[in-house]
Amino acid sequence: MNTVLQAHGLGKKYGRRWALSDCTLEVPAGRVVGLVGPNGAGKSTLLNLAVGLLTPTSGTIEVLGSPAGTSQRAKIGFVAQDTPTYSRLSIADHLRLGAGLNPNWDDSLAQARIQRLGLNPKQRAGRLSGGQRAQLALTLGISKRPELLILDEPVAALDPLARREFLQDLMEAVAEQELSVVLSSHLVSDVERSCDYLVVLVDSRVQISGEIETLLATHYRLSGPRRDEKTLPAAQHVISASHTDRQSTLVIRTDQPILDPAWTVSQLSLEDLVLAYMGRAVTPESRPVLEVQR
Repeated sequence: MNTVLQAHGLGKKYGRRWALSDCTLEVPAGRVVGLVGPNGAGKSTLLNLAVGLLTPTSGTIEVLGSPAGTSQRAKIGFVAQDTPTYSRLSIADHLRLGAGLNPNWDDSLAQARIQRLGLNPKQRAGRLSGGQRAQLALTLGISKRPELLILDEPVAALDPLARREFLQDLMEAVAEQELSVVLSSHLVSDVERSCDYLVVLVDSRVQISGEIETLLATHYRLSGPRRDEKTLPAAQHVISASHTDRQSTLVIRTDQPILDPAWTVSQLSLEDLVLAYMGRAVTPESRPVLEVQR
């Protein structure tokens, strides 16, 4: 599998506090990857390490085949949290700045996007709406013609209509430029709408990664008479379990048929799957990456 990002034992420490520790991850090329996890899981720290804004305290991270923060920066587009822009600069100033800083800058693409969005190039960024600032940041990110586009919760503060428009524009850019994308989000609906690959990060550790279609086809909810999950067949890996006096409800992963007639079997939504993995207790034993592919 070709990868655009690889981390091994990656950690970042601030004073006595580890914002990210012992993270091991591989992100495949040619995918739109949804990176999800609870607050404090280390998602933003991981992405800032990937683009070279932070340096690791421990471990290694490579992006596009080279150590993060080296000469491949021109090949990476980055839209940070809150889609930061320079409030006193106009849209035209931002495009000129992008052209001056990026050797592969596509000015025709940038100008066409600004015109299509109906934005006034003379308007200052500080007077744009949140959705317009997000679109300006996305324009800057894709107009440098990157190989990898990294988005750190770029639509979290936007209203539903602005989120939808941003993600539609992102999907058009992916189709036109054949980008690899890593999109961090706490909104599973956004991941479901735009991503084809999922990574769930909890306490710096990857709990599951794989094609979303395959993940949904290999995870099930079982409901039936109370049972000790240890009695299940070896091919049925229990992700979460809850019990009442008479009934058990399990979320399992398996690529084998479920033949026990005592179970009522149902498929999971993507949100159900993500929550099941986010609710797992993270222990040293849960460290290995679970990767599911066709």
